[in-house]
Amino acid sequence: MLTITDTAQKKIAELIENSEKPVKGLRVGARAVSPLKTDYKLAFISDDGGLESDTILEYEGFNVHVDPESLPNIEEASIDYIDGVMGSGFKIDQPIKLPEGLEGPVVEKVKRVMDERINPALASHGGRVALIDIKDNKVYVQLEGGCQGCSHANVTLKQGIEVMIKEAVPEIEEVLDTTDHADGTNPYYDEGQ
Repeated sequence: MLTITDTAQKKIAELIENSEKPVKGLRVGARAVSPLKTDYKLAFISDDGGLESDTILEYEGFNVHVDPESLPNIEEASIDYIDGVMGSGFKIDQPIKLPEGLEGPVVEKVKRVMDERINPALASHGGRVALIDIKDNKVYVQLEGGCQGCSHANVTLKQGIEVMIKEAVPEIEEVLDTTDHADGTNPYYDEGQ
């Protein structure tokens, strides 16, 4: 179920306590945009708010309300509060689930390098890469967040992601991008880069 870090719990309780209006709890909404991406929304609920159909999760100092449609989309999700030089705010992560049948030692090696090296580096720019498939020594990925539609997506793929995967998993020959960059919010993607 939903995990809220101690730091995030303290911040939520602090915001509720300092609210000018009475707050009943926190609503967490989650809508699956694709099998690899979920959009999350956080909002405080007033004392007279909430729905009878909500699932209520209890935390120290507050309750979290989740509507029935969002409930399956918060499985294994975690909420943290980040306070850094680039700004502060809540961050919601959910582990990427591999497509069914995608397993084995090569998959595990690729997934490990993505989780430990690639995604932490991309996260600093608001991006993320998801493993879609591995066939015939080719890795198929999808770029998300700040990487979708970015003018440097191809450079990131070929000079960053592909290099790191090939170094860690020598049997991989190529990494291919399956992302629909035209669907992103950044209009500067140039496939020729």
